[in-house]
Amino acid sequence: MKARVSRSVLTLLLGTLLGASTFDAMADETAASTAPDAMFADTWHFTAGGGVLSLPKYPGASDRKFEPIPLLGATYGRYFIGTVPDVSAPLGLGAYLYRDSHWQVAAMLSYDFIQPRDQSDDARLQGLGDIPRTAHAGIFGSYTVGWFTARGSVFTDILGKHEGTVATLGLEGKYQPSDRLSLSAGPGLTWGSSQYNRTFYGVDQGQSISSGLPAYAPGSGVASFNVSVKADYRISRQWGVGAAVVATELRGDVGASPIVEKKTQVTYGVFSSYRF
Repeated sequence: MKARVSRSVLTLLLGTLLGASTFDAMADETAASTAPDAMFADTWHFTAGGGVLSLPKYPGASDRKFEPIPLLGATYGRYFIGTVPDVSAPLGLGAYLYRDSHWQVAAMLSYDFIQPRDQSDDARLQGLGDIPRTAHAGIFGSYTVGWFTARGSVFTDILGKHEGTVATLGLEGKYQPSDRLSLSAGPGLTWGSSQYNRTFYGVDQGQSISSGLPAYAPGSGVASFNVSVKADYRISRQWGVGAAVVATELRGDVGASPIVEKKTQVTYGVFSSYRF
C-alpha cells in the first residue's frame, strides 16, 4: 500500500487522533508547580505506538483507502524528537520556548514522513505529477483553561519544493466522565498560501495538457473547515487507546479545484500508544 497524504490533512488527522493526550501524563508529572521552569525536568520520556486511518485517497477524492501511521517520540526537558502530538507531526525535532499550566509555545523543524502525493494514487491525478517530500520550519502554540483548549500553528517549506505555507487553528472542548475516559470535540480550519494551494489543488498549463483537466490557479485563503470528535481511554499509566472521526469541508478556491471530486471528506481513525 502506498502512503500518500497531503501535509495539512495528515496534520489535521494526527492532531485529532492524538491532540496533546499522548503526552498528558508526562506533563502531569512536572506540573506540580506552575512555574515555567518546573515544566522542563531533565528526564527522558518515550512514546511508541501506531494507528490506522480510513480516509479519502487524496484531499477531494471520492474513493477511500486505509493508512497505517507509526507513532514514535521522545522528550528530554524542553526538547522533543519524532512524533510531535501537539502539532501533529510524524517526524519532527524542536524545543518548547515556553510552557506553563496554561500556555505552551514551541519551534520545530519537520520532514515529510510520507510523500505528499503520487500521481499513481488515483486516476484523477494522472498527468499532474508527484509532489515530493520536503522539510518545514514553524512555530506552534496552545492555551488551555479548564475544559477548553485553543491551538494554532504556522509552517513553511524551507527546501524550495513549492509547498508554501500552511496555518491551522483549532478549538477543543473536553469532557472527562471518568479518570480513564475523556471525550473531546471542536471545530478547526486550515489556511494555505497561494503557493501551497496551487501545488496541491492547482493545474498549470503543462499539467492541463497531460491530464485533460482545465488549467486552474487557486489563490491563498482558507482551504478547509473541519469538525472532530474524539475519545481517549487510558488503560493504565503507560497504555492508552483512542478513536476519532473528522469531517472536513473543502472551501473557496480549493473546493472549486477541478482535482476535487467531493468537497466533504470524512476520516475515521484508531490508535494505541505506550508511554515509558
